Amino acid sequence: MTQGSRTNPARRTVLGAAGAAVLGSAALGATEAHAGAHTTGHAAAPSAGPAADRAAGRGHRALPVPTVIAHRGASGYRPEHTLGSYQLALDMGAHVVEQDLVPTKDGHLVCRHENDITGTTDVADHPEFASRRTTKTVDGTAYTGWFTEDFTLAELKTLRAKERIPGTRQENTLYDGRWTVPTFEEVLRWADQEGRRRGREVWLHVETKHPTYFRGLGLGLEERLAKLLRRHGRHRAHSPVFLQSFEPSSIQRLAKLVDSPRVVLLSGASTRPWDFVQAGDPRTVADLVTPEGLAWIASYAQGIGPTLDLVIPKDAGGKLGAPTTLVRDAHAQGLILHPYTHRNENAFLPADFRRGTDPTAYGDSFGALKTYLATGIDGIFSDNPDTALLAAADLADRDGH
Repeated sequence: MTQGSRTNPARRTVLGAAGAAVLGSAALGATEAHAGAHTTGHAAAPSAGPAADRAAGRGHRALPVPTVIAHRGASGYRPEHTLGSYQLALDMGAHVVEQDLVPTKDGHLVCRHENDITGTTDVADHPEFASRRTTKTVDGTAYTGWFTEDFTLAELKTLRAKERIPGTRQENTLYDGRWTVPTFEEVLRWADQEGRRRGREVWLHVETKHPTYFRGLGLGLEERLAKLLRRHGRHRAHSPVFLQSFEPSSIQRLAKLVDSPRVVLLSGASTRPWDFVQAGDPRTVADLVTPEGLAWIASYAQGIGPTLDLVIPKDAGGKLGAPTTLVRDAHAQGLILHPYTHRNENAFLPADFRRGTDPTAYGDSFGALKTYLATGIDGIFSDNPDTALLAAADLADRDGH
């Protein structure tokens, strides 16, 4: 879908049914129609195109625009990648909830942002696992700690999750020890149950982490993920799930296994995906965001997840500059854009939207979101989905809907 052909009616449905409760009953009328659209079955008829999908309430094209994706759940308020974080995100009204997947020693997929669980669990407090502490090189970088691939699922389940950045989010430490590390199958069951309870599909955004590294250990992620998606009916083109990875070859592999919508994640312009490094492919992210690179991505994926700096670069002082042509160019190839990551704290905001000198204090998050959303991006990952939902509602109001 080209930028010029984008339509605004979907902005009327910017809030989920739960989000209406957050923002007030005035939004409810618009959201009820959208919630009803999400009750379509997984085996929907083939699409006639993006406009038809939106009109028929089918698949990812029927999601609200901009789509608010809860980054690792509501990780601004609860320890990331816990069922508590996912539940709060859904209750806040997030349209999609994200999971990152890494494997255990015995091949189960669990939800952690990294396989190094030193900072996100209480593993260091377990003397029985002291000997498991080691140094590993993952995607060219050495890490010392404890790693999921050295634990069976039963062992991992004896640990408890904790806040990853307690210095920034001290309030979240209140919930340290409350939840275990969830398996992806547990999350799928949770999403199915919540979908039945709410009468609408619960959307997930699922990332394969370090897939080349794990394949080298005999713990390939894609086949395990595809098996679980098929088991839970999320393997079709209109299924309520996005599959994402920083390694294009992982998305290409998934494209051969399932029809679920797929997103290629893009880091800094000068970086190279690790599978490119391993294969000797000289292309960088800068090459992938050219019209030619985007056309290549569009041959096997439905979207991209660029860092926000690829949408609006920062100057030497950390302030936002002029938007790039990425939104226009990606839409010209029919790709959606789900950039990452919005957070409320000063430390994570562009310099022109920071307020005061405390890096942990909230800055002008709404001002930053207004600027990013005005570029025409299709969605945004946020640690604070309630804030992003309010900003999306502001955008809908400005559009006259």
